[in-house]
Amino acid sequence: MKNIDSKIHVRGESQYVNDIPIKEGTLFAYVYGSPEAHGKVKNIDLEKAIKSEGVVGIFTARDIPGQNQIGSIIPDEPLLADEEVHYQGMPVALVVAKTEGQARRASKKIKMDIEKLPVVTCPREAKKNEHLLIPPRTFCIGDTDSEWKNCEHIIEGVADIGGQEHAYLETHGCYVYPMENGQLKVYSSTQAPSYVQKGICKVMGLSMNQIEVDVTRLGGAFGGKEDQGTPWACLAAMASKSLMKPVKLILDRADDIKMTGKRHPYAFDYKIGLDKDLKIKSWEVEMYQDAGASSDVSPAVMERSLFHGGSSYFIPNAKITVYSCKTNTPPNTAFRGFGAPQAIFVMEAAIYKAAEKIGVDQSEIQKRNLLSEGDSFPYGQKAERCEATKCWELAHEKFNIQKLKQQVKEYNSKNKFFKKGLSTFPLCFGISFTKTSLNQGRSLVHIYVDGSVSISTGVIEMGQGVNTKITQVASKILSIPRERIRVISTNTTRVANSSPTAASTGADLNGGATKIACENLLKRLLKFAAGELSCDETKLLLRDGFVYIDNKKTDLDWNKLVFLAYESRVCLSENGHYATPVINFDKSKEKGHPFSYHVYGTAVSVVHLDCLRGTYDIELVKIVHDFGRSMNFDIDLGQIEGALAMGIGYVTIEELLFNQDGKNVYNNLSSYKIPDINFIPRELEIVPLDTEPAKYAILGSKAVGEPPFLYGMGTFFAVLNAIKEFNPGFAAKFSAPITFQKTLLSLYEKCDTSVKMPGT
Repeated sequence: MKNIDSKIHVRGESQYVNDIPIKEGTLFAYVYGSPEAHGKVKNIDLEKAIKSEGVVGIFTARDIPGQNQIGSIIPDEPLLADEEVHYQGMPVALVVAKTEGQARRASKKIKMDIEKLPVVTCPREAKKNEHLLIPPRTFCIGDTDSEWKNCEHIIEGVADIGGQEHAYLETHGCYVYPMENGQLKVYSSTQAPSYVQKGICKVMGLSMNQIEVDVTRLGGAFGGKEDQGTPWACLAAMASKSLMKPVKLILDRADDIKMTGKRHPYAFDYKIGLDKDLKIKSWEVEMYQDAGASSDVSPAVMERSLFHGGSSYFIPNAKITVYSCKTNTPPNTAFRGFGAPQAIFVMEAAIYKAAEKIGVDQSEIQKRNLLSEGDSFPYGQKAERCEATKCWELAHEKFNIQKLKQQVKEYNSKNKFFKKGLSTFPLCFGISFTKTSLNQGRSLVHIYVDGSVSISTGVIEMGQGVNTKITQVASKILSIPRERIRVISTNTTRVANSSPTAASTGADLNGGATKIACENLLKRLLKFAAGELSCDETKLLLRDGFVYIDNKKTDLDWNKLVFLAYESRVCLSENGHYATPVINFDKSKEKGHPFSYHVYGTAVSVVHLDCLRGTYDIELVKIVHDFGRSMNFDIDLGQIEGALAMGIGYVTIEELLFNQDGKNVYNNLSSYKIPDINFIPRELEIVPLDTEPAKYAILGSKAVGEPPFLYGMGTFFAVLNAIKEFNPGFAAKFSAPITFQKTLLSLYEKCDTSVKMPGT
């Protein structure tokens, strides 16, 4: 089945928040953000702004009727700054006017008197000053202290990896209008309608049944709209409720980049020990998470870093600690991978440095330490249906990696100022929310009298094709064409208390709920059909839109069956609820079984480096991926391709940089560079692993949103290998992204001055 939204996307008919026809009398809002990154608010002068043309009202913290608090995990994030500002762009006031232009112009007349305070943008400095948002957490397995003496090789080092801008096509926005009895209807660009609903209730002092949040689709999100869709909806709701008018708030790109959080930058200190057979015996790492100015979802992100602190390897003795550090940047937030890429990066960096020191290929250490069936993760869960070695071996066989290495070696021997680098990367990624209670989904399925079907779930369609998969589930179980099925908008009045669409769980949870609802409806209809046909219910099945008795087709088709069932007062609606089985986690012990399953894979990457300019391109990426038993290979393939591109950008050219004043230096999409079509691998091959369906995945089809993001990690180490081919004395530095500037400097670090450049 093709993506059901493809045609309307191409024709420009897909409706997003900014496309909703506005009601008469709609007002427009603009957020005034702090000009300073840290300071005490001495005074806010609104006099000139309030008198500006078209302005209807200006709202500050003192106008909030409920709590000035939107922190979803820890209550440490005010909706509007009051006594202090903690990052540049922190919302201070909301200007509401008759037009967006009027609101924007009026905001420029607001004057703030701020007593500046020291600005911290480095997580190491924040940790040194004990500026932590929450206490650190540690996962342990075995005894690292006693194991060091048994290690043949002990390597210590540091590493760091930067943040990443989400760069979704649709910026943050919402449209709110008042309804009768004090209720509000909210159209929001959010991955978490229930979070928006709860946030508005807290800020407005209302109950949840007074707020209706509706989401048709998002123009991308990647985690950036999980928690951070809430403030804009709260601001618009506050203005709409106060003024009793519809209010629209859409961030422009510059404000979206300035005011919203990114992927968390991390810094690391690590120590790794290996025996003479290159087996990792001991692993210690301290991770310094740059959480930004408030917690947002940082506690959950640091938890995911802990869960993936061992990457794809079995490590019998490990101690993994994460510190969540407060800095004066926007609160960093969820992003595809959710803390796992950072943890996996430092593990791969440690292996690379160990290989460099020992004098072996990095892949030798990777291969000898891959997870096997029954191995324990540091958090206590055992590897089940472990496909790590199968993916590794198939990749080497299918792509002839030894031959690729030889070709790279030959190329390098023949070219002086152009070099190639190759790396391998094994993948292991756990699927489920690490907060157990979030692993639940609901689906409301209606069969109408004409035989058409509508489905409403808690999942948000944001380009990943989840609505197509939901449609496939219903089509398969009810045995009707997908054209008879419509997945409608996600709405908090139809599906309450929904979990965010995140952690690659959307299809599993909501598809599972849809499957349950459709199976219950089918059972009900077949029971009715048995009475109509005067036969045993167990002999009936529904196939291709007809009822069959003992595999013999009857005249009772789907439309007739539905109509007759309705006439006999059979219920044609069902609410399905799915809760992921087997998962659990005890935080007091830091042990449990948090994931329903793991996704495995192996990638090989080759880069081509221009050693005169320091620029490089990605020559090839070849991947063996564990899909389980894919229910829609085209959609899954597209997800891998997109995730790979984003992962490559993360460790190569996407540089997030704040200066000493807390200003985002690359604050637009002309200076912040994301991969374009010319930066995508010239050769890309993705091979599915032949394996069994995943037990707890929807129809056996494993989640594919986040895991393949990590394949991009291999390009970082391929670039390092290419640099070393030109500059053998180069001591690898593990600072991602490895931009062209960093690459150029690395090429000539301690370079032999006798090397003559062309034309010199």
